[in-house]
Amino acid sequence: MSMTTQIPIYETDNFYIQAAARPFIDRAEGGHIYIFPKIALRDRTQLSQSLAIEYQKLSMIVGEALKSAMARRGIDVGIVNYQDMGNWGVFKPEGPTLHMQVYGRATTATIQKYGDAVRLPHRETGFYDDFKPLNDEDITEIRKDIESLMQSEKYVQPWNERTM
Repeated sequence: MSMTTQIPIYETDNFYIQAAARPFIDRAEGGHIYIFPKIALRDRTQLSQSLAIEYQKLSMIVGEALKSAMARRGIDVGIVNYQDMGNWGVFKPEGPTLHMQVYGRATTATIQKYGDAVRLPHRETGFYDDFKPLNDEDITEIRKDIESLMQSEKYVQPWNERTM
């Protein structure tokens, strides 16, 4: 998977937040966002302490933003799922690369049904062929919420073991 083929939403000094151009969850069923580190890492065990904290913080911000923004867009995201994966990269020459999948799970979903595990068959099965990515209006709303949350009391202060 290449982060250059995704749809930009937001970035920090260390991470990209992007909508999936070929999502595993259709926008009408909650949407699909990636969080990529700007440096190539195999998995989260290679993150420094500061990058690990930022990765976790961004996942929380993205989940909150996805849920609130999609609600304004008429999609009731009942829960957000988070996954680190890389299974499809294990046989590539460069191997797997760390990235987080953030999935909105709409209560009204009919394909990736609310309350069920996400189905993730290989791409060549055609399962995802008709899934629509988040659209420009969705992305604008998600970006606004990310920017607002980044300045909120919960997220603006540095995190460490004394502030948790």
